[in-house]
Amino acid sequence: MRSTVYAVRGELMQRGEELRKAGREIIFTNIGNPQALGQKPLSFNRQVQALVNAPFLLENERIIAEFPEDAIARAREMLTKLPGGVGAYQDSRGSPAIRQEIADFLQHRDGYPSNAEHIFMTDGASPAVRMCLQALIRDSRDAILVPIPQYPLYSASIQLLGGSLLPYHLKEESGWSMNVEDLRNQVRLGRDNGMAVRALVFINPGNPTGQCLSYQNLKDLIEFAAEEKLVLMADEVYQTNIYQDELPFVSAKRVLRDIGGSVADELELISFHTISKGVIGECGLRGGYMELVNIHPEVIGEMYKIASINLSPNTMGQVSISLMVNEPKPGDTSYEKHVEEKGTTLASLIRRAHIMTDGFNKLEGVTCNFTEGAMYSFPRIRLPPKAIQAAKEAGKPADTFYCLALLEATGISTVPGSGFGQEEGTLHLRTTILPPENSIKEVIARLTKFHEEFMDKYR
Repeated sequence: MRSTVYAVRGELMQRGEELRKAGREIIFTNIGNPQALGQKPLSFNRQVQALVNAPFLLENERIIAEFPEDAIARAREMLTKLPGGVGAYQDSRGSPAIRQEIADFLQHRDGYPSNAEHIFMTDGASPAVRMCLQALIRDSRDAILVPIPQYPLYSASIQLLGGSLLPYHLKEESGWSMNVEDLRNQVRLGRDNGMAVRALVFINPGNPTGQCLSYQNLKDLIEFAAEEKLVLMADEVYQTNIYQDELPFVSAKRVLRDIGGSVADELELISFHTISKGVIGECGLRGGYMELVNIHPEVIGEMYKIASINLSPNTMGQVSISLMVNEPKPGDTSYEKHVEEKGTTLASLIRRAHIMTDGFNKLEGVTCNFTEGAMYSFPRIRLPPKAIQAAKEAGKPADTFYCLALLEATGISTVPGSGFGQEEGTLHLRTTILPPENSIKEVIARLTKFHEEFMDKYR
């Protein structure tokens, strides 16, 4: 029997659900779920989704008169890409035509060709990650390098599959940076202990830490992975969630191809993307994909077998991926509105990133790096010894004790840092920056009042 932990939906969320059912107002900032916290779906996307899901509407002139011309045209085109419509199974890797759209998007993004046959669509990015880990992990000797703090999908999946997580620590004092020498030491340590170190995971922009990697960071990572013969797993699901100009998103594939030579031809790279994040935020529609680069054809064949067990990724997720990678173009009826909606949402997220970070940094004993990207703040909290003792007496980790008290007092549901891993002797919590802009200041006000009272109580 294997025991796994997934803190994002753990004790805090369960207690929050109990309080919600009892009539309390609960603000679930524990999970990156944009539309649950008021982010509006993009109009063009929902118009196309509606017509594709109910194609008989396309024959009703009165109804389609309410839809823009380009949405109607895209829906008709989309139906040709899904034989049998959204109610029919598709290829186990996803519609070939939509995978080609993804390949075209990647070529435009990176400036290098992409092979649609090496793209797998999945029900969100998480199943793609698990599929890769399933292919990599043979037994407990197989180790995967994972950043700490990390998104608990990795720790839970590695544990469930019987592998070993080999941690490498991000440096909070330097903006959650990574150090290649630390990575090298961890690989050496793992191998000295009999581990077969198989892959290196990185998350860019970071979850839960919100940092963005520079071009040089990525180059160093790629050269390190090539040197150590590791599969590089690039979690890039937050690539459109960028809140500053100094560190724009750059894909691992682009840097790999820029490096050229044997590294570009030999390093095994798998990258992940999803419709759940960014300004799309379609978490519930479950659409994602992975691109396999320099992966041996026989391995791709084996992964196709794994995908075939699930028959087909869900079709509305595939439709949504198509809409993400193939947006309205200049001159299309919906173009200006689509650009305006995306810009408005992103501008609001940038403001909320500043509001949340500034709010935490004003609290006694709390420091928080700016959220450069993704959807989260991950502040460090320094609690008085009496609070740590009270947590021990309650049988709780100190950060969980704090987060539970916060939930009970304010209705704000967060995740303790221990759920992501943290440096020994430090305490953190993770919260999203997603509460609506018209209420996020109230969230900060509640948090501030609670923190002051908590510190006074245990001072």
